[in-house]
Amino acid sequence: MKYIFPEVRILVFAKAPLEGQVKTRLVPELGTSRALDLHCAMVAYQIRRVIEGNIAPMELWVSSNPSHAFFQSLCEKAHIYEQRGNDLGQRMLHAVKSALQRGDSVLLVGTDCPSVDQQYLEQAMGLLQQGVDVILGPAEDGGYVLIGMNQTHPELFRDISWGSDQVMASTVERIISAGLSYKSLETRWDVDRPEDLVRLKTLQPPLVF
Repeated sequence: MKYIFPEVRILVFAKAPLEGQVKTRLVPELGTSRALDLHCAMVAYQIRRVIEGNIAPMELWVSSNPSHAFFQSLCEKAHIYEQRGNDLGQRMLHAVKSALQRGDSVLLVGTDCPSVDQQYLEQAMGLLQQGVDVILGPAEDGGYVLIGMNQTHPELFRDISWGSDQVMASTVERIISAGLSYKSLETRWDVDRPEDLVRLKTLQPPLVF
């Protein structure tokens, strides 16, 4: 397969499809079963977009059970990896270190951010090729929807208050303190609140669950 950026690895982070343990902030609105349906739809949507765009080789990094039939229905088993670490930062750092053994650059994205499209990913990869140390895709809630780098920078993943509205700001502080260059892309939205659900219909193609 011919990729636009063959030297980059796109790391898609996804939780295992366990009812009652995914999209928990939307359970009061949807119930556990529908929240699980949404989670699965979002994982499939993001992976399909990356694969069909032929942007770069993709790796699916899952929270548990990489042999789950759902994951294996989305991509080849050889491209599925299990996250390792006690918190999100450790898990991301491990994935970045691992993927940089297979490629020159990495982009890490979650599956809660269907607004991260092919153009957004290509923009980030282009900046990495220009030599920018770290690329960030800010989220409306103060986190980030994407992080990319050409080398491992452990300080960006340690002692961050994951899940807070200070993740992006704290990460930028670390980048500056380390003397690294960075670029922020356009702010994007993810799906965490009931009001975010209506935005799914605005996507192209729409995300249906």
